[in-house]
Amino acid sequence: MKNDLVDDEGSAALEFVVVGVLLLVPLVYLVLTLGAVQEQTLGAEAAARHTARVIGQAESAQAASASGDAVLANVMREYGMDADAVQVGIACSPATTSCPSAGATVVVTVRTRVSLPFMPPIFGLDDLAAIPVEAQAAQKVSRLWGSG
Repeated sequence: MKNDLVDDEGSAALEFVVVGVLLLVPLVYLVLTLGAVQEQTLGAEAAARHTARVIGQAESAQAASASGDAVLANVMREYGMDADAVQVGIACSPATTSCPSAGATVVVTVRTRVSLPFMPPIFGLDDLAAIPVEAQAAQKVSRLWGSG
């Protein structure tokens, strides 16, 4: 006599597909999220480093400002960074009345936020589920800066 309740014939393939999909979907989402975070992290680091270097090597405050803005715009475009989400801070150590100044160290801080993939902008979910990214770079300004 055959018992119908214990007949498992054909269900292994279905179980394999269901478990495979349940494990594959979160894994793919994790890879997409880590890729987005990595891209923005590299962009923030490159923006801070290159902007600090250009400011530190400029010949005057006006040239430093123009070159810094141009480099920052290029790096943001290259890494696909949202200009509205990027915040840039420039400080000098030791603190002086003008920044940059001869002999000071220019510190550039770049902050941005990475929105999670496929997060809808409904009810501000994209802002709530954003990951903050920050990078900082320092560049020593020559003692002879601005004298040429």
